[in-house]
Amino acid sequence: MPLSGVADLPLHSGHVPPWLARYMRRLAEAIVEAVVELFSPRVLVERLGDPFWFQAFNNAIGMDWDSSGSTTVTLGILKQVTWSRPELSLVVLGGKGRRARMVPDEALRAVELGIITDAEADEVVSASRLAAKTDNVLLDDGYALYHHAVVVSRGRWAIIQQGLNDSNRMARRYHWLSPLRANEPSLEPHSAIASSRRESVIAYDLTSSASREARRAIPELAASTSPRRLLEEIHTAIRYARGLASLDIWMRKDRQAMPQRSVRPRYYRPPPTPPRHIERVLYSLYEAKPSTIEELVMQEGVGPATLRSLVLVAELVYGIPVSHADPVSAPLDPFRYAYIVGGKDGVPFPFRKDYAEKVIEFLRDVVEEARLDPKSKRQVLRRLERLAGLLNQERAAGGRA
Repeated sequence: MPLSGVADLPLHSGHVPPWLARYMRRLAEAIVEAVVELFSPRVLVERLGDPFWFQAFNNAIGMDWDSSGSTTVTLGILKQVTWSRPELSLVVLGGKGRRARMVPDEALRAVELGIITDAEADEVVSASRLAAKTDNVLLDDGYALYHHAVVVSRGRWAIIQQGLNDSNRMARRYHWLSPLRANEPSLEPHSAIASSRRESVIAYDLTSSASREARRAIPELAASTSPRRLLEEIHTAIRYARGLASLDIWMRKDRQAMPQRSVRPRYYRPPPTPPRHIERVLYSLYEAKPSTIEELVMQEGVGPATLRSLVLVAELVYGIPVSHADPVSAPLDPFRYAYIVGGKDGVPFPFRKDYAEKVIEFLRDVVEEARLDPKSKRQVLRRLERLAGLLNQERAAGGRA
């Protein structure tokens, strides 16, 4: 199964020169056409849902290998290519900033083009909203989303979104790939995680299976506890997290006694008071009676501040475990693909137009051969396999591919 997950990238500013953008688009179009012709649009969507393949694709078209632009620029180019070539049978929806809100309208356009069905459009829009809420609310890792895109084809979709952290000047990329869990779609939705850094602790991660009890308890608290009482518990949890209160007052007969903590957790960053709007949100949740964590976060007004307050109550007042581990794993190294045509900022060497022309010509030949007959297509695949084998051998020997 293709990997899907998270990637950390330095937050870069600047732009791509027009001449380079034209080459990057031609390279991207050649690669996309080759994958679609040799395999299928669905396979390309799956590959883009893999953070390592996505990064290698970014390097192969000449974008910086370690830049936040590897997400925004690459997806922007892919969006231009796919919408100008509807015969490829896949498109990119959404984008940076306000373009992220275009997903529902663009999904309808994809239906009109025959790329996806009405039912698939509905699924994509629902998954898009859930993914944005999950990575911005259920996972509080210090990164605020500013880019959200969906790559769709018949029978498959991948969501690729990016958040930024102003304090460490890093961007983090999140990958989702259909299908999701039927009953708990936001539980560990990233089937693999890729990152260049791991935080020792984060605020909380309600997507983790280690937070499963909290995922069940928080909707129950919001639905069954009077908003006034829940607000009091939030105030108490915040005071305790700041080292200003004891939990002795919570050792009552109507709840399970919680062992007294002697040291407050160092990972909490509680506000001095709950957010101003939280009482209104608590009343809304009490009336809505959400039964799952997904229903809760999709309620209007529920954002990171509300969830952080409810997590504090769940863990500090009721003793329910919540994960504070950064959900990342060590990445593969896709840097070798930067040697195909070079990079925008001259790493590992300045972008070479002549290399790019050769790559484009080679991929066009591959596509033309693959279109002849099944036998030719198999021959092309064997040629590509041999090329991949040579690259791997050179890599293993310490060379550069």
